[in-house]
Formats: sequence, structure tokens, C-alpha cells
Amino acid sequence: MTLHIYDTLSRQKKPLEPQHPDKVNMYVCGPTVYGYIHIGNARPAIVFDVVRRYLETTGYEVNYVMNFTDVDDKLINKAKEMQLPVPEVASHFIDAYYADTDALGVKRATMNPRVTEHMDQIIEFIGELVEKGFAYESGGDVYFHTKKFPEYGKLSHQNLDELQFGIRIEVDARKQDAQDFVLWKAAKPGEIAWPSPWGEGRPGWHIECSAMAKQYLGDTLDIHGGGQDLQFPHHECELAQSECVTGKPLASIWMHNGYININNEKMSKSLNNGVLVKDLRTAYNPAAIRYFMLSTHYRNPLNFTDEAMQQSVNSQERLANAYGNVKHALQSAGAGTVDEAREQGGEPEAALEAKMAEILEAFDAKMQDDFNTADAITAMFEWASEANVYIQKKGEHVAVSDLLLLHDTFEAMNDVLGLVMEQAEELLDEEIDQLIQERTDARKAKNWARADEIRDLLTAKGIVLEDTPQGVRWKRV
Repeated sequence: MTLHIYDTLSRQKKPLEPQHPDKVNMYVCGPTVYGYIHIGNARPAIVFDVVRRYLETTGYEVNYVMNFTDVDDKLINKAKEMQLPVPEVASHFIDAYYADTDALGVKRATMNPRVTEHMDQIIEFIGELVEKGFAYESGGDVYFHTKKFPEYGKLSHQNLDELQFGIRIEVDARKQDAQDFVLWKAAKPGEIAWPSPWGEGRPGWHIECSAMAKQYLGDTLDIHGGGQDLQFPHHECELAQSECVTGKPLASIWMHNGYININNEKMSKSLNNGVLVKDLRTAYNPAAIRYFMLSTHYRNPLNFTDEAMQQSVNSQERLANAYGNVKHALQSAGAGTVDEAREQGGEPEAALEAKMAEILEAFDAKMQDDFNTADAITAMFEWASEANVYIQKKGEHVAVSDLLLLHDTFEAMNDVLGLVMEQAEELLDEEIDQLIQERTDARKAKNWARADEIRDLLTAKGIVLEDTPQGVRWKRV
């Protein structure tokens, strides 16, 4: 079987054909770190974590780069609100991002470059566009001239002359054409800024990813990913400016995950219906959140409701219980650890071996078809049924070799989807009290980063805090 992935640009499934036979270069657009992430941000984190995991299990080395946008208008406004320097605010929310995504079982990217650490590369990239006639300076700003790139609009499949300017694209009298987008923004008084050939300023949003992707992964990416909301204008602009500099395709395959709705409504600030991950994982097992995200094909919209989350809780628990039963049966059979069980040798039942091979083949077939996690999960439930029937039928007469086969079959699938996570070691009551006191002291000292770090640590351990007039109360979930 050959892995086929839906490519947004061509609107068809394409075989993955990386430039290097055993290596995949993947760039995914990360968050602008001016606040805590919501479930819309968590979806691409989990989706592309699964993409990366699957590619690794099939033998590829994956060079996975995901950036942090650590300077832009929203961050500058947040820094003013918090009365802190922009870099300090960015670092705080980067730490918060890691706390949330670590809890959701997301493996950290190979590299997480920050915009502020790559100004030289960004300025050099813009300079090339100006030199080649694709960009121009106007009043200290630098703009990309979209009409100089006739294919602008090909990713989002929009006609340049039909775009509704002023809705998704900022209209500015300094532009030669309304659809032109900013590459370098002249600094306003008091704003964080860097020197450039066009004066003090900072990068526009789109240029950062082009410069960093080129820096770490070369001219053409094997996979470029992100949320559907980035398809236009962000990825469209990335594609245009990159291809004008290199003369090569920016990506072989473009992947975009679908939107998340909240109770059948679009998640938006105006509706105030956003759901923060840090809050969601105090109410639900993070593995259930991950299950919810993967229970629908990544390109389809996903509707968040309390009922859907409860169904995910129940389904994830069913898988976890079946896996736990197998591990318990192994211990009860005197196998000791899994590694010790392997040393005992023995061949599993032929019928069971054939069934496990069939399940793995079905799982792999679904993942090969554009990472169809929703159907791949069905194979995991078939495994759970087989495992439970085997243990009930055999009772005390289980064979270690059979149990080991069941164990390894589940692990092969779970290594990809990550639906059952290892339980963190439980904190003692006195350890919890000590951490709560440390958090209280940190808040008094206005060390908000440490205070949030402690809260995140406790949350990851299943401890929910409640601040009351009488002090902090806690409970286990």
C-alpha cells in the first residue's frame, strides 16, 4: 500500500513522494502566542502529531518544524495590557502552549523557531523580493505586489479580480493595489522594533513562515500543514512570496484540517464561545479530548458539545479498560514485565495471530488513505472486542504468548493515535499542599509564569484548583 494524502492545491489525493527516500520535511504553522490556546488550536496540534507519528512508524525520519509567532499586533496589545515586555509575554504563553499540548500527548516538534530569533533571515528574504521586483517600499512599509505573481489565488482557488478586499485583506492607501499584503511594517512610537533597510519595524504575518521554512527545510517542503482558516490569506501569501524567491513549489502537499464548531455555531470572539484547552482538560481526561479530535476525519468539521465529549470519554475508557485487562492478565499469568514475558518465548494461537494481523492491516489501510483516523479507531475497537472475549473465554488458562500478541497489536496502533496514555504518578496530599503554597507565594510576588506553571502541573496530575475567599481548595478528578 502507498500512503495517499489529500492535497489542497490540486484538490486530489496524491501519493507521498518525499524528496529524500527515508525523510519527510514537514512545516506546520503554529500559534500566535498572546493567550492560552483553544480547542481550535489543539486540533492541528493533534492532527499533525498523528501524521508525524504514523510517518515515523512506517520508517520515515520526520523533520517537523512548527513555529511560534512571538511578535504581532495582538501580542503588542497583550503586552500593554499585562504591562510586560513582548518577549516575556510570548515566553509565558509558549510555556502554557507546551503545558496544554504535552498533556494532550502531543510530541514536541523537532524544532519550534520563534519569529524574533530570525529577523536576519526575514529581512534577507524581503530584500530578495524587493530586488526581484516582487515587492516595493512605501512609507517605511514593504508590500508584496500580488499582480506580479499571476498564480496568486491558486491555493485557495480564488480569482484575484474577484477577491473582496477590505474583508479578508486590509485596504491601505499606501498600496499600489488593494490586494497587496505587507511584508515589513514600520514601527509606531513605543513599539518593539528591529532595524532594516526600510527603517525600524517588524515583519508582517505571512513572511515569517516563508523565511523560517526555507531556513530549516529548504526551498520545497514535503508537507505544509495548518488549519483551514490559514488557507487564505496566510498560506496563499506564503506560497506566492516563497515561489517568487525560489522559483520552486513551496510544498509538494498542502494539508488543512477542518474547523471546530461549538454547539453547531462557529467559534468566535463575538459569540464568546471559545473553549480553552487548559479549562477543558480540568473537566475531562486529556486522552478523551484527543479521542474526540481524532474521531472525525481531519478534513471534516468537528462539532464540540458536552454530549460529544461524554461519548468520547466513554469510548476512550472502553479502549483503556481493554488494554488494562490485557496488561493485568499478563501480570496475573506470572509474566512479570512485558520484556520478561518476551523472554519466555512460545508461539501464539494461529487463529488469534491471523485475527491480529487482519486488524493491523485494516488499521494501516485506513491510515494510508489520507490519515483516516475515524475509521482506524474502528480497528482498535475490534481489537478490544477480541481481547475481552479471549480473556473471558480463557480465564485462568491464558497463554503469555497470546497476551503478548494482544498487547503488541494494541501498542502498534496506540503508538500512532495515542488514545491511551500512561497515567502520571499520583501526588501525595502533602505534595499538593506544598505546591499550592508555592503557587500562592508566586502570585504574591507577581511571578505569574511560575504560578501558572504550578497550576498546569497540578492539572496534568488530575488536580483541580478552586480559588475561594477562604483560600485555595483542591480536588482530584
